[in-house]
Amino acid sequence: MVGTVEGTVKALVPHADAAAWMGGVPDGVEVLVWPGSGPLPPGAQDAQVFVPPFLSSGEPLAVMATLPALRVVQLLTAGAEAVRGHVPPGVTVCRAAGVHDPSTAEWVLATILASLRDIPRFVLAQAAGRWDYTPTDVLAGKTVLIVGVGSIGAAVEARLSGFDVEVLRAARHARDGVAAIEDVGALLPRADVVVVLVPLTEETHGLVDAAFLARMKDRALLVNAARGPVVDTAALLAELQTGRLRAALDVTEPEPLPAGHPLWSAPGILITPHVAGSTPLSLPRSYALVRRQLERYVAGEPLHHVVTGEY
Repeated sequence: MVGTVEGTVKALVPHADAAAWMGGVPDGVEVLVWPGSGPLPPGAQDAQVFVPPFLSSGEPLAVMATLPALRVVQLLTAGAEAVRGHVPPGVTVCRAAGVHDPSTAEWVLATILASLRDIPRFVLAQAAGRWDYTPTDVLAGKTVLIVGVGSIGAAVEARLSGFDVEVLRAARHARDGVAAIEDVGALLPRADVVVVLVPLTEETHGLVDAAFLARMKDRALLVNAARGPVVDTAALLAELQTGRLRAALDVTEPEPLPAGHPLWSAPGILITPHVAGSTPLSLPRSYALVRRQLERYVAGEPLHHVVTGEY
């Protein structure tokens, strides 16, 4: 992108409080609000920037093909897989990289501690008015493997720093102190906790399959804060039902997880409904990024976090 954009840039966003969260609309920008359903607001046909609702599906994805002036899609999610196949040719897609790092890292740490210290069991006992004394596991002294060492992985590692753990790392590209994902099998037998944070791509779809799980040590904990299809649900169920592994999942396949699905009642599992990034921090941090991107777009400067290929 070269040179300042001429005229007012119209940005289509899903929240009425967007201007407040941005700390004011940038100069040269007009914000139009569309919550993701219903008629588009007047002027939407001239929108050059579209911010879909968080975790969009259906109508917000289809509407992109009806915006003739569209040049940029700025996501509110760190992942971009939901918009693949829906973005018109020539339109730039940007991820919300870094926005959800604190919230997701806290979820990872919270569910590791809750799972190891048997908090779900004690919550059920409390609801039943039952004093259910039993010793629990502990995080101290454990080895934690982070599969997908991006900005969220770094935030998780920072929060683990006071817990007396060893951290192992794997990512798409090997580097000093980080193994390549294709070599993660050698690390799995060493890990007491495996945290999955990879983006959903053709390469990572089904990454955590029966062979991956079989290499995990007995009673290890799998934590998935990535996307549901990264894990083979049937293979995970088979391990959970024997009691050999435990799991904490914020995402599932299918999602939403339907009533009666066997994952709900599997032993040793903690499930939350894709809430790791959904906190009071999320929207203000998201729109702070949207503001920075709009300022760059108006000034004709390169945008950050542009999706190339699958990610």
